[in-house]
Order: sequence, then structure tokens, then C-alpha cells
Amino acid sequence: MKWFKYLGFSLAEQIHLCVLWNSGFLGIAYYDTSDSTIHFMPDAPDHESLKLLRRVLDEISPRSIVTSAKQDETMSQFLGKLASQEYAEPQRPEIVFLPSVDFGLEISKQRLLSGNYSFIPDSMTATEKILFLSSVIPFDCLLTVRALGGLLKFLGRRRIGVELEDSDVSVPILGFKKFVLTHLVSIDQDTYSVLQIFKSESHPSVYKVATGLKEGLSLFGILNRCRCKWGEKLLRLWFTRPTRDLGELNSRLEVIQFFLLPQNLDMAQILHRLLGHIKNVPLILKRMRLSHTKVSDWQVLYKTVYSALGLRDACRALPQAIQLFRDIAQEFSDDLHHIASLIGKVVDFEGSLAENRFTVLPNIDPEIDEKKRKLMGLPSFLTAVARKELETLDTRIPSCSVIYIPLIGFLLSLPRLPFMVEARDFEIEGLDFMFLSEEKLHYRSARTKELDALLGDLHCEIRDQETLLMHQLQCQVLARAAVLTRVLDLASRLDVLLALASAARDYGYSRPRYSSRLRGVRIQNGRHPLMELCARTFVPNSADCGGDQGRVKVITGPNSSGKSIYLKQVGLITFMALVGSFVPAQDVEIGAVDAIFTRIHSCESISLGLSTFMIDLNQVAKAVNNATEHSLVLIDEFGKGTNTVDGLALLAAVLRHWVALGPSCPQILVATNFLSLVQLQLLPQGPLIQYLTMETCEDGDDLVFFYQICEGVASASHASHTAAQAGLPHKLIARGKEVSDLIRSGNPIKPVNEMLRKTQLTKCQTLVDTFLKLDLEDPGLDLDVFMSQEVLPVASSVL
Repeated sequence: MKWFKYLGFSLAEQIHLCVLWNSGFLGIAYYDTSDSTIHFMPDAPDHESLKLLRRVLDEISPRSIVTSAKQDETMSQFLGKLASQEYAEPQRPEIVFLPSVDFGLEISKQRLLSGNYSFIPDSMTATEKILFLSSVIPFDCLLTVRALGGLLKFLGRRRIGVELEDSDVSVPILGFKKFVLTHLVSIDQDTYSVLQIFKSESHPSVYKVATGLKEGLSLFGILNRCRCKWGEKLLRLWFTRPTRDLGELNSRLEVIQFFLLPQNLDMAQILHRLLGHIKNVPLILKRMRLSHTKVSDWQVLYKTVYSALGLRDACRALPQAIQLFRDIAQEFSDDLHHIASLIGKVVDFEGSLAENRFTVLPNIDPEIDEKKRKLMGLPSFLTAVARKELETLDTRIPSCSVIYIPLIGFLLSLPRLPFMVEARDFEIEGLDFMFLSEEKLHYRSARTKELDALLGDLHCEIRDQETLLMHQLQCQVLARAAVLTRVLDLASRLDVLLALASAARDYGYSRPRYSSRLRGVRIQNGRHPLMELCARTFVPNSADCGGDQGRVKVITGPNSSGKSIYLKQVGLITFMALVGSFVPAQDVEIGAVDAIFTRIHSCESISLGLSTFMIDLNQVAKAVNNATEHSLVLIDEFGKGTNTVDGLALLAAVLRHWVALGPSCPQILVATNFLSLVQLQLLPQGPLIQYLTMETCEDGDDLVFFYQICEGVASASHASHTAAQAGLPHKLIARGKEVSDLIRSGNPIKPVNEMLRKTQLTKCQTLVDTFLKLDLEDPGLDLDVFMSQEVLPVASSVL
């Protein structure tokens, strides 16, 4: 395609997007022709209105949208609107449907792994290629992998960018990059796991073992105090989409701060109770559209609407300077009162529950009231009719009754007499036999036929007319569905902020401050939000990761001194501030953080067959390739999964790479027990590097932990003290210290004398036992052979 440029033509930049939607999650990948790069977004949750997808489309403006031909109604309607009227003709994207088989998980993996990529050297073996791609592409995000596979299929079929080239020329792909929306903070699944932001555990109930997981000890678990299901979903959505939008963050904090004031505690409790009645309105509206409404749906909708009106009245009494209160006061319109009034005046909840169907109250429809009155008076009337029928029957028949059966009508019921054995015995003059049931004979008589003509099928007629009224009521509700949807959005937002305020009050959190000029985070007396709930006492620590100096902090200290907790504490406080929550610290200032990368724990991967150290390398590679000067990188004990020298060299190389970036270096916190990193001066000297340690004090043979961060470098790892705490025998610990000292001094390691003595005694005892078994009078015994093969080898090892 180069000759286009030579002739003065330029190809317009185009973006081709592939998207999949399944079970509330989006998988997105797109190809940018301007740099021949594929960008992907890891599996992300989205609302049924597909707000996230809308933001993606607004930001990248794709030329074409590729998706599976097998889609649910939500995505189909969204794409239909997109193709018809959302965009003007030049900007309207082309919607391309591919067979669902092209998006299969296994075939998508094969396309990715077998692709011809110019950025991968030809010398790489197939295994090396898999390892390399696993460090770039999140294979654990199944929707994203399928979207990438579908995108590659589309590019190969359309031959984007190589339309005029030979068929053996493939579409150029110069790299894979992670795509993050503007104002969103990039956090991968490993970080969510190691920081315990989410943690799923098997449900303890035996009835939910097969289906259910419950939230374990996690940040989401301690902050989730939402009263309604949609509030919980919104909180989870905020957690998966931390943002840098200062306006949005401050608006959340304003509401939390308002409810933290002592004088507003009662109001918070009132709103909390009302939010408990906000239920799954979208599901009810969906059932109404399909005419599958249940009796319970009307009760739930009635309570939801009245609770929403209560929220509106309460918010009108609150300061209208806060945007959320103003929105609820204004947008919870009189349509809600109209819906509640209609349901309250029309639906007979008590009768509906008794009959398990929709019934209406009296004085709604005179015709229905008249038919119900007739139906209610039927028992006494039918008793009188039965008496008259009995007068005309055979005297052998002792009794009879007239009954009404829906859809069949009125019937005369007679007991079966002893002489009524065969079917012909059932025939009675003047009566039409219908059926036999439970020793009762049922007939039509002239009077019952007259009742059918006079009263008709009352039960079915009443049901039909009430169903018609229900349909009319449903239409009235559906016409005001927009206000109900808005109620759910605002109520769930209020629910989340009340939950965060409740947690902040109970745990003593403070409001963070935001600064667009700060590149990082400053924390004064911060606490780990989970650890402080589990420990009897917790020592707060500060962190200054916001200046141009000390951007790389190397933290050393004994095992169990709190290095890992400190790293996670900084990460969690930063994360909480980026979702608009109060934080466990005395004071926090957050800068323009665009991503949080971690290498703390190794998450095993059986499906990809990666070693623990390879997973560690993948995590560090993500940080090296994607971190910017606004990123926060947390690394704990990197390099310990391989040979000590190699691990130390890799750690030093990674840190030197970042230090070489100068002012563009990310904010990095590294915890390590590689004291040689400092002792051998493997890192350059300069203001970018700061050495910190966890303060300790030796008290005789004991080591006292202060769990306090301070400047300096640890003198030793004190592994023997940690081993003693773990319960290892004293002899093993002493031998370990002895070997460690010999290695440091460069002296040879000799076997332990006691163990050597035991071995020698065992050999001597075996030799004596063998000698005593010899028969010295045996002429065939050769003592020279015994001396050379038995005695001399033992003597040489003992002496």
C-alpha cells in the first residue's frame, strides 16, 4: 500500500470494533489502521442500557462494529438503534454479524496463538510464543479472548489495509495494547485479587454449595452495606471502574460527608429503611411487556413506588446544593404518585393472594361488581334450586346438589346408589348424564341449562374482565417506565453512598483530597482497612509517593515485619479514594493516578501451563510495558522464584529501567529481602531512589517488631527468628544460621559433627555384625577378601 502515499493519496484512519455481550459483561477489542495495533478491554461489567459500550463508541468512533449473529434482545436493540438513527450518514458505523461459531473460545485462542505477528521474532518456538502472548493478552478474560478471535476473523476476511496485496500477505498487526477509557483507572484482575478488593468463597450452606459463592473478607465485603440489590450492583460497578474524574469523585464525597454529620444520622437511617423497599423494577417491567406479571410483582411495585415517594419527600428537605438530593427531589415526579394511586385503587392485594391471580377492588367496574355479587349469592340460590330438583327425582335418591364448575357450567350432582353398577344404570329420564367422579353422578337438567343461559360462565367472565383491567393498568405503568428507571438509578446511587458513609462512620475513615498537579499519592497515618479489623492493635504508617524525588522506594526488613501489608495498604487507600470513598487515614492527597500495577502474590494458571515464576514475570512485564509517570506500581519479593543471582539481577534490571526514565518514572514501592541489592550497589545513586525499612529492635535473642516504616536499610533478614516463630526445631535453626554464616564468609560447609558421628557408629556396628557372622573354621573363608572389601572401606570413611 506504500504506492498510495507516493501518488499523494492517504488512507483515512479507521477503527474496526468487535464486541460481545454476555451475562452482564462486555468483551471489547478493536483494530486501529493508523498504527496497525489491536487494542482490547478486559471483561468489564455493564448495565443493561449498555452505558459503557456507549462511552467506548463515543470515544473511538468505529467505522464498523463486528459482533455475533447470536445476540440477546438487549444488544440487538442497541445495534438496531445505532444503525438506524443515532448517527448521521458519514459517521454511522457498519454493523457486521458473523456466525457465532467464529467467536468460539477454543478457536479464538488458536487464532491468537497461530497469528503472524511482526513484533514476535521468527526464531521463537511455539511454546515461547505462547509464553510471550500470555504476558500481553489476558487469556483469563474469556469474553475478551472471544472478541479478539472474532476481530481477527473479520480482519482476515475483509483484508483490512491489504486489499490490493497478494493473498499471501496478511493484515499487519504491530502490537496488542490494553485500552482504558478516559478518566478510568486501569486495574487488572491480579491486583483485585492480591489486594482482596473482591474475594469469593464457597457458601457455607449445603443448599447453596452447587450454585453459590459468598463474599469473603474483602474490601467490597466490609463496605457493602447496601439495602437494595441494585445498590449492591452499582457499588460493584464503581469498584470495577475507579475513576480520575474529580467532579464525579467530589460529588460522591459531598454526600458521604453530609451523612457523617451527627445531626444527619436520623435522616440517614430513615433513607436506609426506605431503600430496603426498592426492588427489581426492570424485571417487573419486562414481565409486564410480556404479560407475565405475577401478584407479587404488583405488591413489590407498589412498595417500591411509595418508598420512592418517601425518598423524594425526604430529599426535598435536604440541602439542594448537593446534586443528588436535587435530582431526586426534581426527577421523582408526580408520575410516581399517579402509579401508586392507580395500583392502590385498583388492585385487591388480599383477594389476589387468596385466588393467586390479579383481582380488582370493588367500585372499579360496575359490571364486574354485579357478576361478583351474583357469584357470591350462588350458594344459597343453588341450594333452593337443588330442593326443587329433588322433588322431581326418583324417591330412591336421598339427596342432590347443584354445583358450578368453571368452563363447564351448572350441573346436578347425585350420589351413586347401590343398584347403579353399569353405565346404562346411570341413565335417568329427563337428565343428561355428563360424568362420574368420586362416587358422584353429574347431570344436566332443564333447570341447570336455564341457569347456564341466564348466568353464563361467571367465573371466566370475571377473570377475563379483570385481566383486561390488568392490561390497561400495565399500559399506564409502562407509559411511565422512564421515571421508574430513573428512580432505580438515583436510589441505587443514594444507597451506595449511604453504605459508604455508614462504613466511614464505624471505621473512622476521613475524606481524601484530590490534586491534578500531584503525580502520585500522599498518605498520613494510613491503615490497612482489612488488617485493622483482624488485629488487636494496628500501627498506622505514612507514605509520600507524590514528589519528583524518591519515586522508587526500596523497602527492606525482616520477614513478618509488615512490608507486604504496607504495600497493600498504600494500594487499597489509593483505590478507595479513586472510587469516591472515605479512606482509613488521617489525611490523604491523591494525584492523577491512571493505573495500579502489582506483583505481590502469584496466581496459578493451570490452563496456560505457566510456572509460578513465569506468572511473576508476566505481572512485572505488564507494569514495565504500560506504567506511566502517573501509575502506582507495587512489587513484593520479585525474583525469589528462581536462582538467587538471576532473580536479583532481574529485579535490579527492572528498577534501573524505571530509574532511567527520570521524571517519567512511575511511583514504585518495592519490598525485597535481597539485601545484596543495596550492599552491592546494584542501583544507581540519585534522588529518585529512597531506601526504607520496617523498624525493629533486638532484645537478646528476641526480635521486637515496631511495624513502623522509616528511612534506612535492614541489616539482616532475621529469617531464623521467623523460623522459630513458625515452630521449627532449635537444632535446625542453629544449623541454618551456621551454614548461612559460612556462606557469607566464603568458608567451606562441613557436615555436622554429631550427625557424622552417628553415621560412623552405624557403619562400625554393621561391620562388627558382619564379622561375628563369619565361620573362622570354614576352609573356604578368605580373610584377605573380607579385609579389602569390608574393613578397609569402612576404616577409610571413619578415620
